[in-house]
Amino acid sequence: MSDRVHFYFKIYKPYGYVSQFITNDSKAKRKKFLGLLSDFPEGTMAVGRLDEKSEGLLFLTTDGTFSHSINKGNTEKEYYAQVDGVIPETAITAMQKGVSITVNSAAYITKPCKANRINTPVLPETTQKIRDDRHGPTSWVSITLTEGKFRQVRKMTAAVGFPTLRLVRVRIGTETIKDMAAGSVLKIDV
Repeated sequence: MSDRVHFYFKIYKPYGYVSQFITNDSKAKRKKFLGLLSDFPEGTMAVGRLDEKSEGLLFLTTDGTFSHSINKGNTEKEYYAQVDGVIPETAITAMQKGVSITVNSAAYITKPCKANRINTPVLPETTQKIRDDRHGPTSWVSITLTEGKFRQVRKMTAAVGFPTLRLVRVRIGTETIKDMAAGSVLKIDV
C-alpha cells in the first residue's frame, strides 16, 4: 500500500488544446498543451482524452488506479454536440441503439447509449469559429456513453447524417462543468 498523496483535478479543456502535457513529436511543437493552463504536480496525467477540436470536462490526476477506474468503461460521460441540420428522432433512435463507425480501420457497432435532442445549452465561450444560421440550421443533442472510442461522438453523429460542428463533454460520472470557464482548473475530492 503506497503512502503517496495523490492529486485530482477537473479542468475545462478549451478548444484548440490537446489532452497531454508534452510531446516528442517535432510536428506537434506548435500545439497548445494542458501544462500551459496551470502548474500541475509532477506525474499528473489526463484521464481519457478530448481531441484538439473538442472541449469540456477532463480529469487530471497523479493516481493511475483512479485513471483506470474511469477509463475501464463503467463511468458515464455526457457530451453536448451541435450538429449540422435539424436532427430527427430517427437519427436519435439509431444512435441510442448503436451505429456502425470505423475504429482502427475496422467496422465497429457502438454500444447502446442515451441520446436526446436538447435546446441550445448555456456553455462557456469558445474560440472555435462555428458557422451561423445563415448557412442553414443547426441543432443540439446530448449523448451519454460508457465507452470512448477515438472521436466516437463525431463518428456517431456523422453516421446518422448530421456532422458535429461543436462538441463539449459536460459530465463525467457526477462531476460537471457547471460554473466553469474554458481553461479553469479545480481540485476535486474522490
